[in-house]
Amino acid sequence: MSSLHRTRRVELEALEARFALRVAGHLGERAHALPHDLSERLRVAREHALQRARQVRQAEPVVAVAPQWIAQGGAAVAQGPSWGLRLASAAPLVMLVLGLVFIQHLLHQAEIRAAADVDAALLADDLPPEAYGDPGFVAFLKQPEP
Repeated sequence: MSSLHRTRRVELEALEARFALRVAGHLGERAHALPHDLSERLRVAREHALQRARQVRQAEPVVAVAPQWIAQGGAAVAQGPSWGLRLASAAPLVMLVLGLVFIQHLLHQAEIRAAADVDAALLADDLPPEAYGDPGFVAFLKQPEP
């Protein structure tokens, strides 16, 4: 439901409430001028209407008390999250963990390839055995290839 639609609905409900208050006020002002038998019939009708309203309220679910809350998704919270909603909520976390595992695997493979390249270069090169013990040799290995 769009924000504009909600705003218009709230304005309409406020207008209806003001109209109802004005009508009730006018009826209340004129109630003293009614004859006794007519006011008694109205009182009995009002009591019957209140009794029917109580019965209807008891028969309706509790969620019907807040229609705007339901329209905004509150019904799902009131009834508890469904399995689909729980699965959809856990999916981003699962994807994040799988992504991190995949990145770790790629980094591990890159380290293995780098070590294999150094080993292959050492085995293929003609170096005297004394060169391996030279302190500058480690620095030479760490330099990037041109």
